[in-house]
Amino acid sequence: MSETGTPATLLFVDDEPGILSALRRLFRQFGYRILIAESGAQGLAEMEKTAVDLIISDMRMPEMDGATFLRQVRQRWPETVRILLTGYADVTSTIAAINEGEIYRYISKPWDDNEIVNVVREALERQKLESENRRLTALTQAQNDELKNLNASLEQKVAERTSELQQALSFVEQTHAELKKSFLTSVQVFAGMVELRSGPGGSRLAGHGRRVADTARTVAQRLGMPDTEIQNITLAGLLHDIGKLGLPDELLGKPYNTLTQDQRAMVMKHPVIGQNILIAIEKFKEAAVIVRHHHECFDGSGYPDRLAGIAIPQGSRILCVVNDYDSLQMGTLVQRPLRSEEAQAYLIDNRGKRYDPKVVDTFIKVLAETPKAGQVELPLRTMHLKPGMVLSRDLAHRDGYLLLAKGSALTADVIGQLVKLEQSEKQLLTLYIRQEAK
Repeated sequence: MSETGTPATLLFVDDEPGILSALRRLFRQFGYRILIAESGAQGLAEMEKTAVDLIISDMRMPEMDGATFLRQVRQRWPETVRILLTGYADVTSTIAAINEGEIYRYISKPWDDNEIVNVVREALERQKLESENRRLTALTQAQNDELKNLNASLEQKVAERTSELQQALSFVEQTHAELKKSFLTSVQVFAGMVELRSGPGGSRLAGHGRRVADTARTVAQRLGMPDTEIQNITLAGLLHDIGKLGLPDELLGKPYNTLTQDQRAMVMKHPVIGQNILIAIEKFKEAAVIVRHHHECFDGSGYPDRLAGIAIPQGSRILCVVNDYDSLQMGTLVQRPLRSEEAQAYLIDNRGKRYDPKVVDTFIKVLAETPKAGQVELPLRTMHLKPGMVLSRDLAHRDGYLLLAKGSALTADVIGQLVKLEQSEKQLLTLYIRQEAK
């Protein structure tokens, strides 16, 4: 059978009709399609009309011998199996047929029927296997070529998509940085609105929100709070007095303990008003809660909700301590401004009453690290920094987040990182270094 499932086609070529008849009779019983030709020329003509799977050709024929015939078949139809019938006297011609016609086998006359039938069957099976092997090889090569093309196309698409994603990411990062910068600028503007009021004591309020925010952030960091909560505390510190925008000017800088009952009632509303102003903004929701409760007292005597102990948000407990410390020195909490030592004594005296003891203790330690009267600070560029120097102020990135906390001791590695930051962002940094006064 041929590779298509149809009977294999055999072509017998011999100038003796008796041999052709004998071969046809022998092989017809096996279902093969039989063609005959009485010369090499007739054999070639037959092959031009019909696809032939196997040829059995006699060696001795007039005009064109078997060697010449099979050589031409090999050249024109190389996949056709070629078998030569030869006599013992045709050794030289047989060698020529083997060399020139690349025959599959040669069979001596007279042949053995079983032998020749088996030879033909084995030749056709081998031909079928070789044909299938060529088909599979071609299929594999085609699939490999297709896969190679797909891979090349995929790599190109991946590269294009990666480039698109990188461009999109760069745009998002740039947009995020601009939004963050705009957001922080807006917060600072809101924080300064109360401090810009022109009522009595207005000059004392200048910088109050920033001082409270910076110190509250440092305390929160020392207490090991998560970054998101520290960020919310910082925002709350900047905006904790935004609810005072609706108060009369004369109440803004007036000491709380000198207010009348009605005036105190008005002032006590500002934490709730502040929360209501901020809560509509998604980014301020958590900070708004801290603002609401920053006047609650640890013993439950504060306002607006008379919360006590750990029921008060930790950020509010921190803000209460830091805000009161700054207010005591501004003179907006008690009748006269207090010195730093007096304000600290007030906090310690009210430890466990107005204030969370743990927050007070941490805050006092933070204050102990700030420059004293016998100390000065020196602004330096990174090129002048040396290992062992101690920061007298927090070092913040221009986008508002903390790079190094006040009190940090510089190392060679840290200085190197700061230099790299300047080079990558093209931003000159100024660090304030603690220095003993001479």
